[in-house]
Amino acid sequence: MDENIVIKGAKENNLKDVSLTIPRNKLVLFTGVSGSGKSTLAFDTIFAEGQRRYVESLSSYARQFLGQVQKPNVESIDGLSPAIAIDQKTTSHNPRSTVGTVTEIYDYFRLLYARVGTAYCPNCKKPITKQTVEDMADKVLSYEQGTRVVINAPTVRGQKGTFVKLFEELRKNGYARVNVDGEIYPLDEEIKLDKNIKHTISVVVDRLIIKEGVEKRLFEGLETALKLSNGVIFVSVGDEELTFSDKFSCPDCGFAFEEISPRLFSFNNPVGACPNCSGLGFVNEIDKDLIIKDKNKSINQGGLRISGWNIEIGSISEMYYKALSKRYNFSLDTPIKDLPEDILDILLYGNGGEELELEYNSSKITGHYKGSFEGIINNLKRRFVESKSEYVKTEIGKYMRELPCTECNGTRLNQQALSVKIGKYNISEITALSISELKEYLSKITLTKTQLIIAEPILKEINARLDFLINVGLDYLSLNRSAGTLSGGEAQRIRLATQIGSGLVGVLYILDEPSIGLHQRDNEKLIATLKRLRDLGNTLIVVEHDEDTIKASDYIVDIGPKAGVHGGEIVAQGSIEDIKNCKQSLTGQYLSKERQIFVPQKRRKEYKGFIELVEAKQNNLNKVSVKIPKGLFTVITGVSGSGKSSLINEVLYPALSNRLNRSSLIEGEYKEIKNIEDLDKVINIDQSPIGRTPRSNPATYIGVFTLIRELFASTAEAKARGYMSGRFSFNVKGGRCEACEGDGEKKVAMYFLPDVYVPCAVCKGKRYNRETLQVKYKGKSISDVLDMTVEQALEFFENIPSIKNKIKALYDVGLGYIKLGQNSTTLSGGEAQRVKLASELCKRSTGETVYILDEPTTGLHMYDVDKLLTILQKLVDGGNTVIVIEHNLDVIKVSDYIIDLGPEGGNRGGNVIFTGTPEEITKCKESHTGRFLKDILTK
Repeated sequence: MDENIVIKGAKENNLKDVSLTIPRNKLVLFTGVSGSGKSTLAFDTIFAEGQRRYVESLSSYARQFLGQVQKPNVESIDGLSPAIAIDQKTTSHNPRSTVGTVTEIYDYFRLLYARVGTAYCPNCKKPITKQTVEDMADKVLSYEQGTRVVINAPTVRGQKGTFVKLFEELRKNGYARVNVDGEIYPLDEEIKLDKNIKHTISVVVDRLIIKEGVEKRLFEGLETALKLSNGVIFVSVGDEELTFSDKFSCPDCGFAFEEISPRLFSFNNPVGACPNCSGLGFVNEIDKDLIIKDKNKSINQGGLRISGWNIEIGSISEMYYKALSKRYNFSLDTPIKDLPEDILDILLYGNGGEELELEYNSSKITGHYKGSFEGIINNLKRRFVESKSEYVKTEIGKYMRELPCTECNGTRLNQQALSVKIGKYNISEITALSISELKEYLSKITLTKTQLIIAEPILKEINARLDFLINVGLDYLSLNRSAGTLSGGEAQRIRLATQIGSGLVGVLYILDEPSIGLHQRDNEKLIATLKRLRDLGNTLIVVEHDEDTIKASDYIVDIGPKAGVHGGEIVAQGSIEDIKNCKQSLTGQYLSKERQIFVPQKRRKEYKGFIELVEAKQNNLNKVSVKIPKGLFTVITGVSGSGKSSLINEVLYPALSNRLNRSSLIEGEYKEIKNIEDLDKVINIDQSPIGRTPRSNPATYIGVFTLIRELFASTAEAKARGYMSGRFSFNVKGGRCEACEGDGEKKVAMYFLPDVYVPCAVCKGKRYNRETLQVKYKGKSISDVLDMTVEQALEFFENIPSIKNKIKALYDVGLGYIKLGQNSTTLSGGEAQRVKLASELCKRSTGETVYILDEPTTGLHMYDVDKLLTILQKLVDGGNTVIVIEHNLDVIKVSDYIIDLGPEGGNRGGNVIFTGTPEEITKCKESHTGRFLKDILTK
């Protein structure tokens, strides 16, 4: 096998005929400024070619389902191994997917509980043992003489169909009757079943009367039924139905397990799933918090926000409210927060059918009526189910929320599955522990000798996988955590841990910034994990900006020197010393400290009071109370999973937004928020997409495209043709290409794969029709302008201040390389976040705004971080409050104020362990952040 991977003539995107030799079985790091071409070389060229070769190796039958894989723009790549990309895409959006299922650890736990778990009766709380036929017969014979007995052997439970073949088979075997959904039918007659309804069918093995001499027949009937039903039978004794099992059944109350097998513990299988929520753990319910608009207002003042139930003169709602207030003696002028619980309960859930004296008085109809009140929530639920109008369902859906299932309390499993324990925990409780707690519990678990023999190989696999997750810094997660709630960095590290567990060798792994979202304390573990994957005999290509990871790599490739058209070249390659010694390398300049982000000589100390958040209890937060200074640059720090996002994104931001922006966001749990009267708005600059369709782009998002369209409409050619600014919009008919409706591309459904977009055959991706493209400004059409990079556009519009200033905002946040009309779907999370930041910079600052950013350094080189900090400091200089969740030490060291959470992640976190300046945190022994920051500030 070749010792190197040799790439020749790579020209994908902005790559300038790149040729490169990469050593195999090494930890190779691609670095360079944002937009320089790192991801293009790693993912769009090397991985894409590896994927193409894999698809080409498949049969023509298999390839028809995968479609044609485009060859990347590269002359040749030699020495390429099978490639696996571990990027930052969320592991799964499937609500049934959890950390446990993704890592397969949950599968091992299902096996463990099925083999060595102890079953308990959920009613009597006693251990359940197997029943003998004698035990069953004694129970039946304990009833009065003359009682009718029917022995049923279940053959089908809760399945749809007509079951004609089953009935024929039973008839051939000599059975005369069956019990279908509680009704007994003779098999010599035709049994008509609705194939769309789930049926439960049992063989009627015997029918007898309890009397002397019936014991032998009862024994034979029970034994036959047990054989037919695989161990679980139903015996109707008079009006009662007893459940018996020769496996596990409670002798006191009759509760029985059908079968203790791995599928019983699967929430994706009907056998184990909670019947109420079908194993999802949540149900869509009307949420009273979304109905109550303002608890401080009364019903008369509009305290309820729901359309149709606001009190209006002459409305039906007014009639009900007045009758309720008269009957239950409360005032409609009392603030909702002061109404007694029982009154609020009646308003929301009805008065239990009790009659009210209703008086209706409108301009058309008057009269007295009697009737009960079903309650606002019950009314909405009924209408949601009964209505055939999508509009009505959509409107009512606004007041619905995913709430924990009341039957399983969010555990996803049914009563039987939750009744099996190992030690003190059932399978739901054990997977709710953090990974570090779970590892500790398993090390102390007590099993019998027989159980230990069975459990040992299973526990070995579980512990190995838990160790992998701990080594990538995810010890704070729990196995029951929904995969859809994981950040991109967490999802990537889970896949990394899974790959180590697979034990593959000779593979090329390509990773995209695995250190994202990771505290410096946990970064050391991640680097050790990457080296372990390399030592197994694999090649790793890691796209990364983290300095510690750069230093730990075997070989470095620096791409640049700048972004976009100014990048796409190999600036330097080799050891870290080779990079440092390259004068053209911006990475080298920062590594050698020729360039650096300096600590401010003087920190801001003057602030405008504090935003005070009292007793936040969301997720793992332990009644956290914090004071955030207004008018300063505050950084929220702490190890991964310590509660930073819970505090800021789930509690602080929704609370501020609902009060300052008049939004209706779901707020996390807290007691109160104070001192926000002087603030005008809150802006959350997150990494969510700026749009989900090709129609959205940076130019439209920051508002500069409107000015550009007006400029084109003002040209002599446009005026002569009578074109207005709308003619230059690709969102409306007139000037756009109607073949693609202004998208510039068409979506091709791939069925088995994600949808693919191909350029429009009519306009060739230009979005506009021929007549519109004939109008030009300075020799460029509207399509040409959209195809310009931010840097090119800045020069092109240098004499038009209104347009230039908006474009400059994009340039200032380090996005000079992206195109004005670049589809929002192609922007990374970090790029989308910076577009949003640029949009805010375009607006006039009031000096009373709160800006919240979650890890804005994601995807940024040290050079770009320097630019970003200049922007953030500018916002603070304008009197605004900037709150940043961050692990990057360069950001932390230049902040004015730090709030450090911890001390650890998960259940061992959720506390504020420090507040103060960067210099002060270095003296806090509890703080991991302080320990790492101390070295930097000392230097």
